[in-house]
Amino acid sequence: MDENRITYTTPEQRQRERFERKSNTLAENMLRRVLALSRCPDSLTPFCDTLRRVYVELEDVRHPEGVSTVGTYCVMVPPELIYAHGAMPVKLCSGSYTAFSIGDDNAPRDACPLVKAVMGAETVGALPVYENCSFMAVPVTCDCKKKLAGWLSQRRPVSTLYVPANRERDESLEQFTAQLYALSDELAAVTGLPLRYENLEIGCQVMADAQRELSRFIAIRREHPTIIRGSFAMAVMNAMSYTWAPLWTKQLAALNGELEERARRGEMAVRDNQPRILLTGSPVVFPNFKIPLLIEEMGGLLAADETCMGERGLYDPPAVIDRSVDGIMRALANRATRPCTCPSFADNRRRIYRVRQLIEDYKIQGVVYHVLRGCLVYDYEYRRMEEELEKLGVPIIRLETDYNEEDVEQLRIRVEAFLELIKFGGGKA
Repeated sequence: MDENRITYTTPEQRQRERFERKSNTLAENMLRRVLALSRCPDSLTPFCDTLRRVYVELEDVRHPEGVSTVGTYCVMVPPELIYAHGAMPVKLCSGSYTAFSIGDDNAPRDACPLVKAVMGAETVGALPVYENCSFMAVPVTCDCKKKLAGWLSQRRPVSTLYVPANRERDESLEQFTAQLYALSDELAAVTGLPLRYENLEIGCQVMADAQRELSRFIAIRREHPTIIRGSFAMAVMNAMSYTWAPLWTKQLAALNGELEERARRGEMAVRDNQPRILLTGSPVVFPNFKIPLLIEEMGGLLAADETCMGERGLYDPPAVIDRSVDGIMRALANRATRPCTCPSFADNRRRIYRVRQLIEDYKIQGVVYHVLRGCLVYDYEYRRMEEELEKLGVPIIRLETDYNEEDVEQLRIRVEAFLELIKFGGGKA
């Protein structure tokens, strides 16, 4: 045998090859299911192309030449600050089942799937969107995120942000503002661009443009709750994690134009009699679109979502009163904490208020409460949410799952029964 023709591979290389094959297949299948839903807008294509480029073709995010990417793991990291330092924020919370399976070897059994998937993606080193990040910012919103920050810091530069449990106290806002200043110093060391007022203004303007277009999108959906499927909207919001903000804003403007034209012609995505569902709870991160797709494939309409991978990250723009560097930094700290509905805060009455608001705005008929197995902060709040919705006469169902596909049929049966319950005017699921 010609020894020159023998190819030697290490266990790490074989693991990477298996990851690439399986990850590509699962992500492509999920995109195919999204695009197979009826009444898919033509303007959804660039958002799906972004998700395909990152998870199927395994390419890096596209950004202007010379711009560094900064990985973030929560909406509490202000993108304005990262853009102000001449970098691009990339949200690295993962929904990959393949990465989750690899991370399962590095994390405790009961750790949440999202953290396991992040650890798996880092371990295998096959996703350029992770590998090419020059820096990462990890807010500590739960114990798993705290340990994740420590684990990541052994592999690359990491900034850990300590989120105050009591956001109402003035000293808590001071504490988080100081955290943002520390993050700014670390970003300056990476990008070589110090924090200046004019750059901070540019960063704020970039995100304000995106928020303005998202407000238009929200207004269209609020006026016409059946104009677009929620799975499409979730693809739009997930794609923002990997898109240069000005480009995403332009893409969303095109989608909004198409939706407004459809509304003028009376072309809705689904019939009015399909149950309108609100999705809340643990984040739904591509390619783990299992729950939204089950809702819509079984005849429901995902009319709105209250998750941190949805509209939450852009819903509240910063209220800047003092037009100075310190005034803007405080406004960013305020926006990241006080209106946020994340359950990591001790008092989370705002989340109840937000859900009630969404139920009214989108004419919601039922709520799906999504719990990732091991995500205790969201699971802890289910009982209170159930009690509040019972007062409103709105049925709710708790769906606990992780990133594997083994429970799909069981979930399908429960989702189908829940939708039937709504159709026939039932109460609590």
